[in-house]
Amino acid sequence: MSFNLQSQGAIITGAARGIGLAVARRFAKLGAKVSGWDLDCSAIAEDPAFVHRANVDITDETAVNAAFEETAAALGQVSILVANAGINGPTKPTWEYSLEEWQRTIDVDLTGVFLSVKPAVMHMRAHDYGRIVIMASVAGKEGNKGACAYGAAKAGVIGFAKSLSRELQPSKVTVNCIAPAITETALFKEMTPEYIAEKKALIPMERFCTLEEIAAMTAWVASPLCSFTTGQVFDVTGGRATF
Repeated sequence: MSFNLQSQGAIITGAARGIGLAVARRFAKLGAKVSGWDLDCSAIAEDPAFVHRANVDITDETAVNAAFEETAAALGQVSILVANAGINGPTKPTWEYSLEEWQRTIDVDLTGVFLSVKPAVMHMRAHDYGRIVIMASVAGKEGNKGACAYGAAKAGVIGFAKSLSRELQPSKVTVNCIAPAITETALFKEMTPEYIAEKKALIPMERFCTLEEIAAMTAWVASPLCSFTTGQVFDVTGGRATF
């Protein structure tokens, strides 16, 4: 086994910017055939990292299933799914959240992961090989003040990954999570300056995680080398996480 993704079909959700785009470019350098999914793929229309693109609302089951069929036809076997698409939601106390704000965050960050993963699991089981990588967060392990829905959703996807990983064994299909600390992406636009400063202060390395660091970890977890680890959470927090 080697650390490359040569000719492997890979779907990355939320691929048009930030973490998803960085992961896509890393995968492409390692030889993968990458399909980028996003609400609007116009920003990556000419990006050479992608051999296929699909405009997908991951909260819409019909749209997700149709996109998966289209992608599988374009790529052939889909060996990797990176469920990365997500939103931060409002940064304010729990008691100020409306049900609509709570539900929207859960719909995208938790239910959207379930809907994205389900057709991929069925496909991977049929081929007896696959790597499902879910982008969680340190907020799912430790919580973040001012982001109750986000933390709940990320804790939810960790629990989902652990349960699904056990349902799939024994097989060559693994399910793992990546849990970064706060990373400087477009999601910063949804956060207050005070919230950002507070979260940075929690990181012993005294800096934000970089997109390249997350992409490198994701690539290893998605590679054939990561063959005996499933149901786990890979930490990319600069020493913040305590478990």
